[in-house]
Amino acid sequence: MAKSLNNNLKKAKAGKNDEFYTELTDIEKELRHYRDHFKDKVVFCNCDDPRISNFFLYFSYNFETLGLKKLITTCYKNQNQERFSDHQSEKAIWLEYNGDKNGNKVPDPEEIGIHYLKGDGDFRSAESIALLKEADIVVTNPPFSLFREYVAQLVEYDKKFLIIGNQNNLTYKEIFKLVKEDKIWTGVDNGGTKWFKVPDHYDIQTETRIKTKDGQKYFSFGSVYWFTNLDNRKRHDDIILYKTYLGNESEYPVYDNYNAINVNKVADIPLDYTGAMGVPITFINKYNPEQFEILGIDRVLVEEATGKVSRFRINEKEIYARVLIKNKKV
Repeated sequence: MAKSLNNNLKKAKAGKNDEFYTELTDIEKELRHYRDHFKDKVVFCNCDDPRISNFFLYFSYNFETLGLKKLITTCYKNQNQERFSDHQSEKAIWLEYNGDKNGNKVPDPEEIGIHYLKGDGDFRSAESIALLKEADIVVTNPPFSLFREYVAQLVEYDKKFLIIGNQNNLTYKEIFKLVKEDKIWTGVDNGGTKWFKVPDHYDIQTETRIKTKDGQKYFSFGSVYWFTNLDNRKRHDDIILYKTYLGNESEYPVYDNYNAINVNKVADIPLDYTGAMGVPITFINKYNPEQFEILGIDRVLVEEATGKVSRFRINEKEIYARVLIKNKKV
């Protein structure tokens, strides 16, 4: 099943089929942890068709509750005639909402400013960047195929953000560097299955990962994370440790090609070990920078130490991606 999912993602990347539209329930679950961040802020959703985006729906209907200053939404020009045929447009547009004017607490059409873009609405275009500069916080589901480039732009313009990506993005050299530098971390509602609305023409071969609701096709992912630089309570919670290294040394073998012990599960991190430990990348979703220090990621560390590109090895066999950490509180 994992292989089929990866193949679907590769096909999406190769064909630039990145129209995975987020469910409103998933947006609500995550955004409830950041309400204090949005007062008097300009929110920009720059990868969302504003006519069907649940991000626009969420922020427009919660505009007064959150105390927003302004909401801006843009999307890439729709050139695929098979994609969401009810919402076709010859030009890229952007919407601007400044809150309720008639007192009914509902974003009525006459209260939403509709503007046409000269270009295609790509987040890298000069028009989109001009809107980005105006924003305080960016919240969206960016294109899967352009995640690294998208995050790099947010960092370049020093923006706060809350975005969706794949768990494996954590292993990207550029993204992991930001994690290590405490410039990006994971959100709260990660893991489990999330469903995304996709165009009908998407070829999804894994039957258990598709469903149809109200005539619309949905595709599920089991490794979707929220990525952010907005503070949340979770990143200050210690991981509860109960196992010890002393007396259980055989459970923590030393790598063949690096001087560190292997920990197979985050729950098995020993509470009494003072040295370097390799843990699964899922650790980052529970990472508290006050409890642990991130030293690096396997392939980079092994190359620096041996001159060879490899993951950590045990009994001459490479194991899956590992993050190297050290306990600050031992």
